Amino acid sequence: MTERSRVYGSSLYDLAVEEKITEPLREQLLAVKQILRDNPEYIRLLSEPSIKKAERLGLIDKAFGGSCEKYLVNFIKLLCERNMLGEYEGCCEIFVKRFNEDHGISEAIVTSAVILTDEQLKNLTKKLETISNKKISLVQKIDPKVLAGIKVEIDGRQLDGTVAGRLSGIKRKLDEVVL
Repeated sequence: MTERSRVYGSSLYDLAVEEKITEPLREQLLAVKQILRDNPEYIRLLSEPSIKKAERLGLIDKAFGGSCEKYLVNFIKLLCERNMLGEYEGCCEIFVKRFNEDHGISEAIVTSAVILTDEQLKNLTKKLETISNKKISLVQKIDPKVLAGIKVEIDGRQLDGTVAGRLSGIKRKLDEVVL
């Protein structure tokens, strides 16, 4: 993440606080982030110098003007005008980080070999909220290398209940005994 991402993401958050739209803007930021991830060719199109700036900005209006807060649409346009669309995800991270801090929310990254069910995610969220005394926002990642179980990263701590983690621990103990 760059310094520009920090500055722009923080500025957008400050504006959202001032306008009392932090929650809807956070949701829209994340939705647009996913859209841009799913459509990398759209960012290339908006960054194409052979397309006039007015035309690129018009494309942003068409894509997001009817469904997003005007501040978000203008923010995307600003990044486009300054050839900074690659900074969008970093800006989102800063916005969400500040939102979470202001609302007492911890983000927990849950890694498992398979997609967890809604009920499993709900139960895990409750358990983590009890442990941390905070509201929890879960981000789920899939990694077949964990084999089974889950690994949770929260507030700088890692809770590893994966088979891969346990096998690694056994290997370390065996290496200590053998050496």
